[in-house]
Amino acid sequence: MKQQFFVRNVKDHWYVKYEEAGFPSIQKGWILPVNRWKDFDPFILMAEDWFKRGTFSDHPHRGFQTVTYVVDGRLEHIDNAGGRDILEPGDIQYMNAGWAARHAEEGVDQDIAHTLQLWLNLPKHLKNTETKYQNIYSEDAPSVQFEGGSVKVFSGDVAGVKGPLDSLVPITLSEITMNEGSKYIHKLPENHNAFVYVLSGDMDFGADKVNLKKHGVGTLTFNDGGNENITSELVIKANSRRSKVLVYSGVPIKEEIVPYGPFVMNTMGEIQQAYRDFQLGKFGPPAV
Repeated sequence: MKQQFFVRNVKDHWYVKYEEAGFPSIQKGWILPVNRWKDFDPFILMAEDWFKRGTFSDHPHRGFQTVTYVVDGRLEHIDNAGGRDILEPGDIQYMNAGWAARHAEEGVDQDIAHTLQLWLNLPKHLKNTETKYQNIYSEDAPSVQFEGGSVKVFSGDVAGVKGPLDSLVPITLSEITMNEGSKYIHKLPENHNAFVYVLSGDMDFGADKVNLKKHGVGTLTFNDGGNENITSELVIKANSRRSKVLVYSGVPIKEEIVPYGPFVMNTMGEIQQAYRDFQLGKFGPPAV
């Protein structure tokens, strides 16, 4: 008997709205607005930024993870443990802020850095874990070809390959590039909450063929409480050349959180403690 997969549709969709910002920041848009984090769980927010050096200099974090995708320009990572590297378009940086991260994310020289930064929650029992950074260079992520396109896997087991991103909370992250008229079935664990963000082109998603173009966001239906080992299917069709989309997915954590400033904790008391710890120097020296 043929196995029946959970077929995904688009649950909700919108287009990102952008606002100009004061120099050295240039422009910002919210792909996932923070006030809807319960809908996006385990994801908290996702910001799209254009900025120059000096916008995101030395600052702290606690209680969550970030996944930063470089769209254009160059991004320099600096942390107070001595880490420093430059990421280029198509590269990703993963950070587990854990109990105390202190870092800087800077444009390089006169570059305008264009990035997508996702905040990924940590369950309560992992919020005090060790801080960790991982750079994933585009060429190191495995790519699988299909008729009319390819899928590059940054994280998770997708299309028969495993991505190199080693998140403390397992997620999948894939970059799918397609030519006009091509069709692809993207497979994800059925219990993963998921969303798509269109980087370029014109694409239809799901059995109900919801159309999204560049800057379009779509959250997807999923089998909440389903089986991690059972696959679901998302049908994608490209309607223009050079269509490209990012697909993110993860299992909901289902805990109340308080996102406040640079911290994400479970209570306001824990937020206040994070600020006290930072002021007392417990996050270490500046990242310069």
